[in-house]
Amino acid sequence: MFDLDKWKEIWATLRSNRLRTFLTAFGVFWGILMLILMLGFASSMEVGIRHQMGGMATNMLWIWGQQTTEAYDGLPVGRDVQFITDDIAPVCAVPGVEHCAPRISLGGFMKSSTVRHESKAGNYTVFGDYSTLAQIQAFTFDAGRFINQRDIAEQRKVAVIGKQVRDELLPADADPLGQYLQIRGVYFQIVGVTHTLRSGREGERDAQTIYVPFTTMRAAFNTGNHVTFFALTAKAGLTGTAVQAAVTTTLKERHHIAPTDELAVGGFNMFEIFSKLGMLFLAIRVLGWVVGVFTLAAGVIGVSNIMLITVKERTKEIGVRKALGATPFSIVSMVMKEAVVLTAASGLIGVSAGVGLTAASGWLIAKFPDLPFGPPQLPLSTALFAVGVIVVAGAFAGLMPASHASRIKPIEALRAE
Repeated sequence: MFDLDKWKEIWATLRSNRLRTFLTAFGVFWGILMLILMLGFASSMEVGIRHQMGGMATNMLWIWGQQTTEAYDGLPVGRDVQFITDDIAPVCAVPGVEHCAPRISLGGFMKSSTVRHESKAGNYTVFGDYSTLAQIQAFTFDAGRFINQRDIAEQRKVAVIGKQVRDELLPADADPLGQYLQIRGVYFQIVGVTHTLRSGREGERDAQTIYVPFTTMRAAFNTGNHVTFFALTAKAGLTGTAVQAAVTTTLKERHHIAPTDELAVGGFNMFEIFSKLGMLFLAIRVLGWVVGVFTLAAGVIGVSNIMLITVKERTKEIGVRKALGATPFSIVSMVMKEAVVLTAASGLIGVSAGVGLTAASGWLIAKFPDLPFGPPQLPLSTALFAVGVIVVAGAFAGLMPASHASRIKPIEALRAE
């Protein structure tokens, strides 16, 4: 294997027809490069989607009221389902519910309200929340804290604001903590500035949100006993689907909704979303491997065909070798070494180029955090596996030409043109 003369002979053979060697090597190079880039693209998409959903529990549920589509218990079709504060205790007590956070959206579901600070004003989403929301949606803070139980109990007029609210309403050099915002004529003191973990549209929404204590919002804006929706998490070991069904059943019973009415209570199940995303990520990775392997296979087939041509051109040489006592194994070994060297060398260059381009794209993507992609993550094990694939592919590429070469008879070889 390490006979220097044999390696010189392989180099001389490959160098004898440089254009053919280059084109053959390029096929393998391109195949392994496509494999690496496809896997990098798949990981980049996965990282980007997970980043956009960052800070959200995978077992999170949202439940809200809609309209009834069936008459039930003497009540007509088309009733608006409005949750109330009396629903809070029963919903939070449903078996399987881990954390429970009733929420009020000022002005209606996801509606914006005018918020002022001195001479500046803007429209932002204002939520009335419990401190338990921090157990459901993770927060990081540029300053201060989130709503706590004392804020709820004492109905404090405090607010936690998103980063964009701070940037648009407050002076750049001002300390936001202790400043006052006017929300529909009511003043709230800022106690925290959140920093969203998400990107894209969800990240923008987080940055434009203001959180105030649930009890304070009821008292300050006379929202009555309405609850806009519930944010929940399921206990470990339970599926979000089962907990959602249990909560929905409880709410249907309390609001006299037909058990078969599927549209009266709306819900969003993050557990199902993450499960579907897991299947999507798997499908993308499989697609990357399929496309890359087939592209690589095309290059390997090219190597095999070129080696067959090379064997045919060297028929007399092989005949002389056999006449001088060369064994079939030595002939097979010679051809397969040439195929392995050609595929391994071009493949390793492809791996290096793929890893380099992946790293460069990761650096570029990091400069634009709002892109729907994240920096690709290519594990070392994947690169090593690709190298292994190259070596095995090279062996297979040389197998047929080597087998053909081993069957050449010396007498017929010497007669060949």
